Amino acid sequence: MWWSEPPIPTRRALLLGAAALLAGCGFQPVYGPDGPLGRLAGTVAVEAPATDAGFVLRNRLVDRLGIAETPRYLLETDIVIRGAAVAVTTEQETTRFSLPGEAEYRLLEVATGRVLAEGRVTSFSSYSATGTAVSTFAGREDAQERLAIALADQILIRLTAQVT
Repeated sequence: MWWSEPPIPTRRALLLGAAALLAGCGFQPVYGPDGPLGRLAGTVAVEAPATDAGFVLRNRLVDRLGIAETPRYLLETDIVIRGAAVAVTTEQETTRFSLPGEAEYRLLEVATGRVLAEGRVTSFSSYSATGTAVSTFAGREDAQERLAIALADQILIRLTAQVT
């Protein structure tokens, strides 16, 4: 034929093009050594409430930020979880609960006490109340754990934006 279709880019060409674009825009990995959270790695002590949700929140943050042997920063957190019935039958039996929650945080410089970042994040989780009392309790515990993890992840996202 007198016309030909343009060549289809190969996977390698697409990857090289994407890498060039990312390099040109100043992209750097968040957890990389020069990234915002990479600079905090192993330097942040995390405080959380002495509750089950506080324990999960703290563990998630420590998993991402690392254990601080000699902390330069202190991340203070507080978590509040509420419960609300969201599905009620005509017999007035609750079949589903929602757990809205929020976490407040403050990142302090240990040496000076100066606040480097602070804020509040919100999220929710839910669980089913159908079945036995044991399965409902287990569902609530699981939903609280998921909520605490979601709040910790949001704190990390906010720290990424605030600590540059």
